[in-house]
Amino acid sequence: MLMLLVVLLPIFAGILTPLLDFKNRRHMWMWLETAVCANSVLVLWLIFSGNENVLTVFRFTGNLSIAFRLDGTGAVFLGIAALLWPLATLYAFEYMKQEDNEKTFFLFYVAAYGVTLGVALAENILTMYFFFEMLSLVTLPLVMHERTGEAVHASRTYLFNMLGGAAFAFIGLTFVIAYGTTSSFVPGGVFDPAQTGEKKDMLQLIYLLCFCGFSVKTAMWPFCTWLPRASVAPTPVTALLHAVAVVNTGAFAAMRVTYYSFGTGLLRGSRVQGLVLALVTVTIVYGCSRALKETHLKRRLAWSTISNMSYILFGVALMTPYGLMGALAHMVCHSFMKLGSFLCAGAVIHQTGRNYIHELDGLGGRMPKVFAAFTVSALALMGVPGLSGFVSKWYLARAALESGGIMAYAGLGAILVSALLTAVYMMTVVVRAFFPGKDFDAGTVEDAEDPNWMMLLPLGIVGAVIFYLGFHSGPLMEVLENIAGTVGKML
Repeated sequence: MLMLLVVLLPIFAGILTPLLDFKNRRHMWMWLETAVCANSVLVLWLIFSGNENVLTVFRFTGNLSIAFRLDGTGAVFLGIAALLWPLATLYAFEYMKQEDNEKTFFLFYVAAYGVTLGVALAENILTMYFFFEMLSLVTLPLVMHERTGEAVHASRTYLFNMLGGAAFAFIGLTFVIAYGTTSSFVPGGVFDPAQTGEKKDMLQLIYLLCFCGFSVKTAMWPFCTWLPRASVAPTPVTALLHAVAVVNTGAFAAMRVTYYSFGTGLLRGSRVQGLVLALVTVTIVYGCSRALKETHLKRRLAWSTISNMSYILFGVALMTPYGLMGALAHMVCHSFMKLGSFLCAGAVIHQTGRNYIHELDGLGGRMPKVFAAFTVSALALMGVPGLSGFVSKWYLARAALESGGIMAYAGLGAILVSALLTAVYMMTVVVRAFFPGKDFDAGTVEDAEDPNWMMLLPLGIVGAVIFYLGFHSGPLMEVLENIAGTVGKML
């Protein structure tokens, strides 16, 4: 029952927030942070307990059910959400003091935590699809929170993309249920080679549609415009949901259908695998190229997310144990790197109201803590040795070399090009903040200052994790190697 509890607790805590009569804002903060932290403790307890029993919540008919089960891949996603949600929620308290409809915001913000955990704990493809779509519905009001014309337009783009992706994913869901031996996630896939021989080409095409459908949430090209537009949402939304939770949900779903539903035995070496590798390779270069051109800080980081999420999809599409290991490693590392950079951007916006990169000149001296944290995230995203980004990129490169083939090498080349472009578009911000030039008028930033502890504490913790994973990644990589090895035995 613990699995059901960790899913429902944040959902009900969020629903109750507008209904409870808090004496002041601090009481509401205590309610929300207690609920989120308590749930994260329960999630970590669940992970370390190692319980892999199936919990069936509701059975429709036959093998169609809403059910939960924890395995290694799901535990990685659970751990990311459990560690990041309390930090981002604490940050959001200070940020949202300037916004309207605060209770409504936190209703959906906290409820999204439970829905995300539902995706991670899904025992079968139907359960994953159910919570996958719930996440789209729960996060839609957050994109539209400010209710401006731009926010409404962004929410429409978001909704249309999510509905389109859902349609393609539903096709894959239908075929897995109709032709698979089970709807549950099974390492190696659920299709019996002896019975799918004549349907092989059709199933490969369906996989392509399903992969693209779930990957809409990762903003894979050409379904990528929604993510930069969604940056109109308050920064706690863009930081946690649209830079971590939502996009990670898409990458996680792609892992599931590749390694646990369709199976790499059906897909590896096919034209469909080559096409998927081509799509993610294009997205890696396209995303960082658009980031280089973008002058709006949050949208630049959004394009960076698009590029980096395709690193994860690249590892998935290699369809090897090392590929899965590299994909999981980058999912973990990128979550902290990108959360840190977005939280820094939000702190600048909150303190100064500045959104564009040319407006950041000289702010490094006035907001040294924020821009020191941003510099750490920037260097990590570039892949500088000693920081977490280098570790995950190293394992992805190793997976590409081990896999071999033209498309694997092309993807590796795209990662190297992306690292160079990332250095340019991230360090441009750092240089302008700390070295504005001789003709800079310091009076233009004299009112700027670092935010309070509720914003700085999450930044400090995220930065510390980035350093820790860079210098002491061994325990994490050992866990990920065991997970990938377990799956690899069934491939």
